[in-house]
Amino acid sequence: MESTSATTTYHRVTVDGVGIFYREAGPSNAPTIVLLHGFPSSSREFDSLIPLLATRYHVVAPDFPGFGLSDASPPSSYAYTFDHLAATTNGFLEQLKIDKCIFFLHDYGGPVGFRIMLAHPERVRALIIQNANVYQEGLGAKWTGIARYWSDPNGHPQVFDAFVSFAATEQRHTLGTSRPERYNPDTWTDEYAHLSKPGQREIQAALLHDYRTNVASYAQWQTWLRAHKPPTLVVWGRNDPSFIAPGAEAFRRDLPEAEIHLLDAGHFALDEKNDEVAGLVLAFLAKHSI
Repeated sequence: MESTSATTTYHRVTVDGVGIFYREAGPSNAPTIVLLHGFPSSSREFDSLIPLLATRYHVVAPDFPGFGLSDASPPSSYAYTFDHLAATTNGFLEQLKIDKCIFFLHDYGGPVGFRIMLAHPERVRALIIQNANVYQEGLGAKWTGIARYWSDPNGHPQVFDAFVSFAATEQRHTLGTSRPERYNPDTWTDEYAHLSKPGQREIQAALLHDYRTNVASYAQWQTWLRAHKPPTLVVWGRNDPSFIAPGAEAFRRDLPEAEIHLLDAGHFALDEKNDEVAGLVLAFLAKHSI
């Protein structure tokens, strides 16, 4: 039987004064897969995926500063920008001596990962994209309201309030599924409890405002993909209302050889399609002899 939990271990390291929590599994001498999580989750979102990948790969999944069990320093002492999250995450990889890896990017993990890859293209063995958007056509309808927040955060506080609400936290998991009974309520109740901690509003407001820099970087990231052409697997929950399915198909424009799968799942595709995603990842990496 495939392992479900036996190989996962839990650790903390300090990177530039910030405590970073991470999960690790699999043989240390195997190729490394780095899993970068989304909002408002943590490396916990990969709990069920990690053991399936760790049968063949060394797997590492950190929590970003301000998320999960990593330090959530106040914005007065840690600038919550995607540039800074990427710099800290890159420092984390360097501390663990991960010189080359497969990047698995979900949601916020996309802009963090792309910044690292642009700075260190030699680090990339392959790329796995799960609802991590880098194309304008992948932005769902709600981003029109968020764009208003970017232009005037103080003038549109209701946009941020909706973004971190309990309803939105649940719907990131359940919206679009035909089988809501398969979704564990602990995921969104725990995420909302985290968002409700002191200091989180300031942290998440800063990151949501800074998200505009990611959209502004799309063209640069697309140029990088065309130039470097990493082996790329796209496994996308097609029912995601935030990052919609055309964002998955758009990768073919810059990576004609990319393998793209639209799954009957939402934003957190692993909630419903964990085994399928694991199978696609393992088959893809085997095909590329990684």
